[in-house]
Amino acid sequence: MNAYVTGGTIRALREQKHMTQAELAEKLCVSDKAVSKWETGKGFPDITLIHSIASVLQVSITELLTGTPVCNNNVSANLMRSKLYVCPVCGNVIHATGAAVVSCCGITLPALEREPEDKAHILHCERVEDEYFVTVDHEMTKEHYISFLAYVTGDQIIYKKLYPEGNAEARFFIRGHGVLYGYCNRHGLFAKRV
Repeated sequence: MNAYVTGGTIRALREQKHMTQAELAEKLCVSDKAVSKWETGKGFPDITLIHSIASVLQVSITELLTGTPVCNNNVSANLMRSKLYVCPVCGNVIHATGAAVVSCCGITLPALEREPEDKAHILHCERVEDEYFVTVDHEMTKEHYISFLAYVTGDQIIYKKLYPEGNAEARFFIRGHGVLYGYCNRHGLFAKRV
């Protein structure tokens, strides 16, 4: 039962909202005795009430179930600490400015890690006036291709989606020092500092 909401969590969240058991019960359309049973560990709320409890207590369902508040300590996000996630089912690319729990198509996704550099996955970067022209000498077939290129600086991420049978190239306006990323659908993430 450690994956289910505990009475201590409900009590703590209720008290943070300066709410009585009767007030919480009224908002959930249950009796105050039911709330008392939950908080003393003599019973559990029905699964159909979890969304309503989280909503009334103004927390996410994850916070309610784990008893751990999610707080954003990163008050000045630095995009250089970005994490990228790719769904193996639908191909969605998801960006987060730090560590996150990300899921897509019912799968919890791990953050992409840079793969060791190899000859097939090298980002070539040429400065053309006020742009970086980025290319990758890589096949672009439906089975094996570069899925995206991205340019990340301290305050901006620019992302270029690529498609099979197109060219593995992109142009990015220069915005200062940063990191170029490429993603191969078979071999993963690779990068180069610029």
